[in-house]
Amino acid sequence: MPTEKMQRISLINLEQNFQEVEQGYSNQEATEEANRCLYCYDAPCIKACPTGIDIPTFIKKIASGNLLGSAKTIMSSNPVGASCARVCPTEELCEGSCVLNYSTSPIMIGKLQRFATDWAIQNDRTLFGPGPSNGKKVAIIGAGPAGLSAARELARFGYDVTIFEAAEKAGGLNTYGIVSFRLPQRISYWEVEQVKKLNVKIRTNTAVGKDISAQELLEKFDRIVLAVGMGNVPSLEIEGENLNGVYDAIEFVKATKTGKLSQHFIGKKVVVIGAGNTAIDGATCSVRLGAENVKIIYRRTAEEMTAYDFEYEFAKMDGVEFRWLTAPKRILGDENGKVIGIECYKMKLGDPEADGRRRPVAIQNSEFVIQADAVIKAIGQTRHINLIEQFGIAHENGVVQVNPQNWQTSNPKIVACGDVIFGKGKGEAMVVTAAQQGKMAAYEIHKQLSSVSSPV
Repeated sequence: MPTEKMQRISLINLEQNFQEVEQGYSNQEATEEANRCLYCYDAPCIKACPTGIDIPTFIKKIASGNLLGSAKTIMSSNPVGASCARVCPTEELCEGSCVLNYSTSPIMIGKLQRFATDWAIQNDRTLFGPGPSNGKKVAIIGAGPAGLSAARELARFGYDVTIFEAAEKAGGLNTYGIVSFRLPQRISYWEVEQVKKLNVKIRTNTAVGKDISAQELLEKFDRIVLAVGMGNVPSLEIEGENLNGVYDAIEFVKATKTGKLSQHFIGKKVVVIGAGNTAIDGATCSVRLGAENVKIIYRRTAEEMTAYDFEYEFAKMDGVEFRWLTAPKRILGDENGKVIGIECYKMKLGDPEADGRRRPVAIQNSEFVIQADAVIKAIGQTRHINLIEQFGIAHENGVVQVNPQNWQTSNPKIVACGDVIFGKGKGEAMVVTAAQQGKMAAYEIHKQLSSVSSPV
């Protein structure tokens, strides 16, 4: 057990532990990297970016010292481009498509994007203004990346936009769901302010279906954008799930970002269940909270895990252990209701399931116990079925069904975008994808309500 003195020292260092891991470029570094770019005419990096940022143009503007122009180029295509500069899997997208991969090394597009947007943040620049009012009103449900992107585009078209957000602050995943040492809240707040400066009204602490009815929105607004994302982690449905020391990974990461985590982890043993990006976040947060040992258990193998490769490597560098083919049977507690361990099954892989991954099967009489002071559940997220059904739109187990060409739901007044339309095995649930879907949903609404086709 750590001594009282060790605990005091560790607690002092916790804030520093959550500072950004990756440092941004200096002026000289950014200029030198920008000057390596070939400024390709038919740039493959643009095609690889889900939001279609004109990457050669924004890089060329950095090289010429036009940082405002560079930031505008980025943010015009991606309304959450400052966040994406930090969290996008650029090595799989734009950087992975850079022609310099075949000769030297790719242009560090993500770092250059961060350099330009950081400049705009540090200099408090307002990048865009609202379009002339067209007298039409649009409600957006959810202030995450998809909702903010839709709001930004619609405001530039001149719509009267109101966002309804259940949380205390806007920003969704970027504000609450991505660890501080990868994405500080100040970055998300700046993107929210950029949207608010377009006269977009954001009503936080307002849950649609509870604080305001779906029917009222349908009656008061010309169109609705459903961008609510997903909910909390579902139940494991195993014994011991309600013990003190069992956490929902979404709420756990949120607590580390808002300073509302009641239990300290100094010298503790932590087990994280799941192997997606949120599980990695839960594990690496635990390390930074002072945990002595952190294990991720996953019922499949590394080949089937859904976390990005760079997240996996990052966790390993942090000392996180991975136990593959391991599934929880029950969580163990002491007489005071506190977690002391987790009993697990050893697994094997059977026949492929619908998503192509082989089905995990428990091996009989293979149970074993891992000691733990805390357990973090990261096995996916629930859906907002109640809200979806209040609007009466078609869905499959909470996945809203849309026309993939225009994001139109079964109700002609409602389009949907972001994680609320993301189904298992259907593409990548990335921040940048949500941003693009929000843009396209806005364009569809504008197409329906106006003859104008693009913003100024």
